[in-house]
Amino acid sequence: MTPILQVKGVTKRFGGLTANNSISFDVAEGEILSVIGPNGAGKSTLFKLIASFLRTSSGEVLFKGQRISNLAPHKVARMGVVRTFQETTIFRSMTVRENVVVAHHLRSKASLLGFFLGTSQARSDEAEFGVSADEIIGFLGMDAIRDELASNLPQGHLRALGMAIGLATNPTVLLLDEPFAGMNHDETMRMVSLVRRLRDERGVTVLLVEHDMPAVMKISDRIVVINFGEKIAEGTPAEIQSNEKVIEAYLGSEDDAIGM
Repeated sequence: MTPILQVKGVTKRFGGLTANNSISFDVAEGEILSVIGPNGAGKSTLFKLIASFLRTSSGEVLFKGQRISNLAPHKVARMGVVRTFQETTIFRSMTVRENVVVAHHLRSKASLLGFFLGTSQARSDEAEFGVSADEIIGFLGMDAIRDELASNLPQGHLRALGMAIGLATNPTVLLLDEPFAGMNHDETMRMVSLVRRLRDERGVTVLLVEHDMPAVMKISDRIVVINFGEKIAEGTPAEIQSNEKVIEAYLGSEDDAIGM
């Protein structure tokens, strides 16, 4: 079966610096795949290339067999490959619900002028977005904070709101950028559960970049490891934990850095 997402020989150079060097891997439909590596390994650059926020120097990214690399990011998102950001997509002066409603506009049928003029299609879109926003908020267990200003949310709820904003675009593949960053243990375990539910109950394929290795080992079906811009390992969490190249990359010791 053809993978839903394919990264094929992707390379990115910034002048004389090669940030990613001929990286290849596949993502199966319905899989949770994590990309890990030490600081400065090239994870963030790779993520931006997959979501087409950066242009590749060579290689390509395919979604359902169609090339998406080097397209405009909003076109990639409309196709179903959506990247979440840590906090930059959140309007802090808006409520949780308002943020999720606004995020639906990628799916709007009405034009920007239509929304300005209040056409029937625009009104229909707004009603549909409100229903969908309420459903997403309920799915993520955020009903109690739906009317709370985003500026008042603690870290765990901000991450959940970022996920809700991503879901509003109706993604097929969701790219999560450090979804567990800055969380305590309880918040992390709740987010791990939410990500699993996205896959299990909504059929969303998940690709994430993350530094929290215990969480990565708990949530991932497979893991890709990069170091100095190159892929050094790929496999199940158990295989990655026992991989000598991975252990060496993480300061050469079998410790909590890779969940051991």
